[in-house]
Amino acid sequence: MRTSTLLVAVALTLTPSLQRPAAQPAPPCTTATAACTEWVTLGGGPGRAMIYRSYSLDVPNSRVTRALVMVHGTGRNADHYFLTAMSAAFLAGALEDTVVIAPHMIDATDHAEANEVVWQTSWRTGGPARDTPSLSSFDFVDEVLWKLAKKSVFPNLQHIVVTGHSAGGQFANRYAMSSKVYGSLGVPVEYVVANPSSYAWPDGVRPLPQDDGDPAAAKDGWSYMPNANPLPPHTKFTFGPFDATKAANFNNWPAGFENRTGYTAQMSNDQLKKQLVERPTTFLLGQVDTLPLGGFDSSPNAMAQGPTRRARGEAFVKYVNEVLGATHRIVIVPECGHNDRCMFTTGIVLPLIFPGAAEAK
Repeated sequence: MRTSTLLVAVALTLTPSLQRPAAQPAPPCTTATAACTEWVTLGGGPGRAMIYRSYSLDVPNSRVTRALVMVHGTGRNADHYFLTAMSAAFLAGALEDTVVIAPHMIDATDHAEANEVVWQTSWRTGGPARDTPSLSSFDFVDEVLWKLAKKSVFPNLQHIVVTGHSAGGQFANRYAMSSKVYGSLGVPVEYVVANPSSYAWPDGVRPLPQDDGDPAAAKDGWSYMPNANPLPPHTKFTFGPFDATKAANFNNWPAGFENRTGYTAQMSNDQLKKQLVERPTTFLLGQVDTLPLGGFDSSPNAMAQGPTRRARGEAFVKYVNEVLGATHRIVIVPECGHNDRCMFTTGIVLPLIFPGAAEAK
């Protein structure tokens, strides 16, 4: 009997067709429930923050070739943004080989679990935790990216895209130019900035209220754009010194580069500007995101950047590309207003957030 058992064991070892198949990764988690969440330890602990994710960041998965990090808006509704990202992944044919992550950044109005980091409202611009000022919301996403870059977990990861809409777009704009882990991960990172209310301007100039910067011209996204495919951005912007009597702090961070604290405090303006220019970034602007809806920032500092979200984005990209020498892409997403589902599930956007996906080509 022992001889027979030994012979069977040897046969299983030497005959691949008889061996037990290797364990396959679990299917993607697709629901915005506790089953699709996990905790990320920050600052060495015990502080932690929660993420929604389609695959665990700690379980080896050779199938994953790209990652999409989707930052929520001002409502801190990471569950909604996780579902938006998963819907986009489905449309792109990228569910099986993409790990989708939606970080959850709670503030003092939300219920906090044990050791959960609570952020100040400035989380959207890299602001600090309430009880740990040395810890910023940018550190949170840095930690997520370090976990993604572990070859022991995702050995075939080829792309990381960090994106966000509205307040999440503000986060993506400022994180793209200041992330301390960019270039150190061993995996290329790209950034996609969608419909923010404001940008971190690199210089003290602003678009003047004339031509495409004229409030009367900028308010109507339909008549203000020719019927073209793809839709071209407006480019008739003139830049000049801003009258600081209208907004004394117009160039302070996060609206500009001055008086920065926290995560970016030790970076020079020149370093930040260089990173803004060099890091690959795409700007998504809704064709009809021209109304003061959805938490539109009408503060003097924001209004100094233009009359509408779309005009602000068009002017910012023109300045960074034509004056500073960047080569960032700008995409006007047709028929979309201030709506993340419309922006991220439109066909022209899918290749930008899922590079290399079969259906996105």
